[in-house]
Amino acid sequence: MQIAVVVYDRFTALDAVGPYEILSRLPGADIVFVAERTGAVRTDTGALAVVADRSLAEVTRPDVVVVPGGPGQSELMEHRPLLDWLRQADAGSTWTTSVCTGSLLLAAAGLLEGRRATSHWLALDQLTRFGAEPTGERVVTDGKYVTAAGVSAGIDMALTLAGRIAGDEHAQALQLATEYDPRPPYAAGSPDKAPAHLVERLRARSRFILTQPRST
Repeated sequence: MQIAVVVYDRFTALDAVGPYEILSRLPGADIVFVAERTGAVRTDTGALAVVADRSLAEVTRPDVVVVPGGPGQSELMEHRPLLDWLRQADAGSTWTTSVCTGSLLLAAAGLLEGRRATSHWLALDQLTRFGAEPTGERVVTDGKYVTAAGVSAGIDMALTLAGRIAGDEHAQALQLATEYDPRPPYAAGSPDKAPAHLVERLRARSRFILTQPRST
């Protein structure tokens, strides 16, 4: 079972590494990090690089596609090499998934039209531009498409997918082995829970602020 994790300049590390930690432990899993060109690919902080051992051209029929988000996603919304590859890979995939703003790349490729999907809360409204139905859920499954909300939600997405592929007990064992038992020190992990001034501060700094739909 080939699982292709797409990486690109300025992707968010946890978007890719969170799912990797879970999915790499599925029976028969062959995880490959793929990019337009092989070699080191820097994350959004610039301090960490992930090595893409395969180019997009070398990975044509993955069983599972994982698309992380990150600031670099904005520059790829009309990037034909990646969007064409996503369409091609999706045509033969069993599961096509995303984390955070990776869902916007799936949407830009035309894969989420008419489907329910999620993304980072700051980018959620952008899905409507491509005919998708945005939801505020942490993980959304619509057919073979599994999308996750922001960053840390990629772990939940991967566990959800692990349950579908290998069964609930195996997914539970993976959750236990990784001791994924979140007890955050603050109740500020969503815009519904966080202090209002922090929500507004992040909205004001968001790269999506200029492209969000106007109120009517």
